[in-house]
Amino acid sequence: MWHLSMPWWEFVLRGSLIYVFLTVILRITGKRQMGHLAPFDLVLLLVLSNTVQNAMNGGDNSIPGGLISACTVVLLNHVVSILTFHSPLLARWIEGRAMVLIHNGKVNEVARRQAMITREELLTAVRANDCSSMEEVHYAILENTGEITVVRKKIA
Repeated sequence: MWHLSMPWWEFVLRGSLIYVFLTVILRITGKRQMGHLAPFDLVLLLVLSNTVQNAMNGGDNSIPGGLISACTVVLLNHVVSILTFHSPLLARWIEGRAMVLIHNGKVNEVARRQAMITREELLTAVRANDCSSMEEVHYAILENTGEITVVRKKIA
């Protein structure tokens, strides 16, 4: 329970490698993993966390090993937060940038497909913002958090 099965630095190295791998793979797969999750996205993240668990802890079930791994991941997350705060280029690469999905009632099909947002998901976001159709939308933006911001056209 209290004895490590490998040196402490190996926990740090394993945790760091897995953290970087998951950050890159989730960034590559798109924004949906960062925002609202569909049921299959949630299942993917749960299975993914279980899949990489042994790679992080090397089969060690000790309390110190778990604490070292947890501290490593939390510290790396803090370092990434600081780096993205100070570097717009790094922030854009890790967090992505917003995409205009609708402008003046017209859907940007290229952006919608690139973000892998279905028309139904887009319509749901439009309706959630009290618009009955896309023609009522001045613009809808897929934020880098995965949320869709909708601004209605001004009625003159």
